[in-house]
Amino acid sequence: MGIEYSIQFLVPENFNSSALLNKLPSPISHVSTLKIYEYAFGPDGFYSIDHLVNRELASLALRVLIDEALSHSVTVQIVEP
Repeated sequence: MGIEYSIQFLVPENFNSSALLNKLPSPISHVSTLKIYEYAFGPDGFYSIDHLVNRELASLALRVLIDEALSHSVTVQIVEP
């Protein structure tokens, strides 16, 4: 159970997600070893799910993903699938 987000933007052909990995907080809670959030990269942008374990870290991760999308496209659409 959680909150899902689809962050859609025009993804450049040469997009490299390795720099993005260094910006994201750890997705695993060190206290409970539960997943805080997950994300995936696809041809139309990012997919993220907040598992409602640590809202502060999950919102930081979502903000990083949105900022990354905005750095590549002037238009970003966020949808809850």
